[in-house]
Amino acid sequence: MSMSIFCVSLTLVLSIFSGTDGYFEQVVRQCRYSSKDLQGIELIDSYVFNKAEYIRFNSTVGKFVGYTELGVKNAEAWNSDAAVLAVERGELERYCKHNADLHYSTILDKTVEPHVRLSSVAPPSGRHPAMLMCSAYDFYPKPIRVTWLRDGREVKSDVTSTEELANGDWYYQIHSHLEYTPRSGEKISCMVEHISLTEPMVYHWDPSLPEAERNKIAIGASGL
Repeated sequence: MSMSIFCVSLTLVLSIFSGTDGYFEQVVRQCRYSSKDLQGIELIDSYVFNKAEYIRFNSTVGKFVGYTELGVKNAEAWNSDAAVLAVERGELERYCKHNADLHYSTILDKTVEPHVRLSSVAPPSGRHPAMLMCSAYDFYPKPIRVTWLRDGREVKSDVTSTEELANGDWYYQIHSHLEYTPRSGEKISCMVEHISLTEPMVYHWDPSLPEAERNKIAIGASGL
């Protein structure tokens, strides 16, 4: 399975808080990368006052654009100043392109394999007496695919899944449920596909093992 990040934005925020009334000034710098060859790279500097953006520089546009009365006046003044405009245009090369290798090696190319847990849970009131849950934890980046197999064939009905849920620490988790009616001799499996894995990982449900042992097998298999 191939997964790609088509557009990634890395943001630097410079903030100034002043005055007893809580005036808040921010400059938000974004370097937007769409490929490692740096084609289409874009720099955006946004000037924000009390959560309202009033002026922006976009390297693709090549000049400042104002969004409020003050912003329009500042844009006119800054765009007419060749020195100010030259400095701002040079930031694409000086900051975004100069740091591209560092950003890719430490953030954009970062991958972490998911830890997978396969368990039996109480089904909701429905037409099936059993339900399994396949949970993937602590993976990065966000895109992931979790599917169910029954005797090697993908199951698409009676399956519900959460979205990728942010842990709040760069990592994600996801939970997929399969409602089913057990059949003698069948093999039910959860298949996980992620960019950190060289091939899809398949975790087989074995109801004969204690739950703790099933969890150890699932987590161990994800690290191969």
